[in-house]
Amino acid sequence: MDFTRDHLAGKEMEIGRYYLKRGQYLAALNRFKRVIDNYQTTTHVPEALERLVECDLALGLADEAKANAAVLGHNYPGSEWYVDAYSLVTSGTPGTPAKSWFARNIGSAF
Repeated sequence: MDFTRDHLAGKEMEIGRYYLKRGQYLAALNRFKRVIDNYQTTTHVPEALERLVECDLALGLADEAKANAAVLGHNYPGSEWYVDAYSLVTSGTPGTPAKSWFARNIGSAF
C-alpha cells in the first residue's frame, strides 16, 4: 500500500514539474499542495515543499515562500531540498523570473 501511495505522489509531482517548467505556476502549486495534503508519508513531500517555494517566488509571494521554506527546514533539516529552498529565499530567486507574475502580465499594461 505504501508503494502505491508513493507512486501516486510521484505522478502528481511529475505533473506539477511539467506545469512548473511551462510557467503555469498556479497549476503547479495546486499539484504540489495535493502531494503535501494527501501523501504526507511519502518520500516526495520534501521536494513538493521546495517546489512550492519556487512557485511562490515566481508568483511574487515572498512571505508564503519563506513560510514553506521554514516548514521544510523544520521537518527535513538535513534535506538537499531544504538547502535549495533556503538558497532561493535568501539569495534572490535563481531559476525563477525576476519579476512577479503580476508585474510581468498586468503591470506592463499600466
